[in-house]
Amino acid sequence: MAGGTQSLEDMIKSTQRGILVTKLWYIREVDPQTILLTGLTRDGTFFIENGKIKHPVKNFRFNESPVIMLNNLEALGKPERVVSTESDQNYLIPPMKIREFTFTSLSDAV
Repeated sequence: MAGGTQSLEDMIKSTQRGILVTKLWYIREVDPQTILLTGLTRDGTFFIENGKIKHPVKNFRFNESPVIMLNNLEALGKPERVVSTESDQNYLIPPMKIREFTFTSLSDAV
C-alpha cells in the first residue's frame, strides 16, 4: 500500500472520539466469501477524546472485512515497517484512520 501524507499525530488531533489501536493480534478468517476477519487488539489500545489520548483501555475483539475497512478509510499515513510476532514476517503498513470499525467485545488478552 503506497500510503498517504498524514502523520499519526494529525490523525489523533482530528479525532473527536475514537480508539487508537497500535497492534492487532491473532487475526483469523471467519468468512472467506466476505473476507470477514476476527482478531484482538494488543499491547497498546487507547481512548481518544477531543484530539488527545486520554487513557489506555482494555483490549477488544474485532470482526471486520478489509473491504469494508478500506471503504471507511478517512486518512492514511506514511507506511511503517511492522514485524509480525506470529509469523516473523515484515510488513509495510501505513497508519490508518477508519470510521465505524467493528469492535465486538472486550477481551482479557494482554
